[in-house]
Amino acid sequence: MLKVKSLNVFYGSVQALHGVSFEVPVGKIVTLIGANGAGKSTVLRTVSGLNRPTAGSVQFNGEDISSLPPYLIVDKGLAHVPEGRMIFSNLSVRENLKVGSYRRKNHRALPADQDYVFSIFPHIAERLNQQAGTLSGGEQQMLAIGRAIMSGARMLMLDEPSLGIAPILVETIFQRLIELNERRGMTILLVEQNANLALQVSHLACVLESGKLALSGRSRELRENAQVRKAYLGH
Repeated sequence: MLKVKSLNVFYGSVQALHGVSFEVPVGKIVTLIGANGAGKSTVLRTVSGLNRPTAGSVQFNGEDISSLPPYLIVDKGLAHVPEGRMIFSNLSVRENLKVGSYRRKNHRALPADQDYVFSIFPHIAERLNQQAGTLSGGEQQMLAIGRAIMSGARMLMLDEPSLGIAPILVETIFQRLIELNERRGMTILLVEQNANLALQVSHLACVLESGKLALSGRSRELRENAQVRKAYLGH
């Protein structure tokens, strides 16, 4: 579904990505792991059109989207749940979900999608008229994922969904991501600092080091890799 090929990205004179290439197959969960500053978030921002690559390409469903603006990339069915959630804190939960569906052409599907969001995140359904900024961190993350689903996404990119969230809600959110993948067929690209968790829920994984692809393969195989265990899994 997603093919990233030889991406080079700069922030000013500093090169953040060095020829990064990987693929995300339809219906799979792929995770990017690596230390802070390895380039994981830069990959997501480049795929979603927020950064422009100086070399390389991004293809989504066989179409080159490297030069498209972010809103057209969302229209193609690719949604980005950013680090820090970036919900509209002064709007209600209901309004945040409505913003997520703003560019949808098929309005008939909206009620079913909203019902699905409420079925996997009942916390959100109970707080529809509540100002989003008053939600807990975990509830805000649920809302951010729900907002992305409301865009009509066929693929979700999530940047650090466990960051700053109580452990019990982290478990809930990751269970829902697995359900999204298994029951709804959602393709997912996941950036997650908790490498143990990321490798447990994903099918495939890529390890980034200093903006370069260091390792890639099946997640269960990387969990047994001595280098990965020592550097990222703490044993």
